[in-house]
Amino acid sequence: MAVNHDAMVHLDLAFRLTGTRIPVDHGYALYASVSRVLPGIHADANVGIHPVRGRYMGGDTLQLSGLSRLILRLPDSRIPSVLKLAGKTLEVGGYRLGIGVPEIRPLRSVSALRSRVVTIKGFMQDADFLAAAERQRVSLGVKGALRLGERRTVRVKDKQVVGFAVFVDELDAESSIRLQERGLGGRRHMGCGVFVPTSLSRSR
Repeated sequence: MAVNHDAMVHLDLAFRLTGTRIPVDHGYALYASVSRVLPGIHADANVGIHPVRGRYMGGDTLQLSGLSRLILRLPDSRIPSVLKLAGKTLEVGGYRLGIGVPEIRPLRSVSALRSRVVTIKGFMQDADFLAAAERQRVSLGVKGALRLGERRTVRVKDKQVVGFAVFVDELDAESSIRLQERGLGGRRHMGCGVFVPTSLSRSR
């Protein structure tokens, strides 16, 4: 049976973190560690994991702060199944992270969104990537103006995958929520294609 994405209410579930550092390129390692606690996440395309925010320390590490969170974007019906993360300790790239009590953050309808990195299989050059991203935007029914930021790479196991930062503005209320719920590209479990408000966002 096809899943009606529009019938699901998505939100962010933000778990407090304790720890010192995390690798800058931590998407795959974080996903692998989370999936050991939540093995069902492998097959759930409705769940995305945000990149963890921290202070860049140079080299390949981020320093965690009191504001750092492990954030899962998911349908509200999935909340009970992921609460078992609370109280666990995850090892991510050689660093240990304590997972605390989560809070619910509803998605906000805003005019401009960004994703730190979007990856689309088979598209690595900016012009081709932009065209592929636009096709996905249109297929989702998202009305907005899409542009690329800097080219970035993401480590997945022993490979480097090419992607781009992506910005979408001029969003109406429905398109803003839909883009946050569905994202663009693949590897949303690894922090790719997860959209958040930009500093220039206006509430809708």
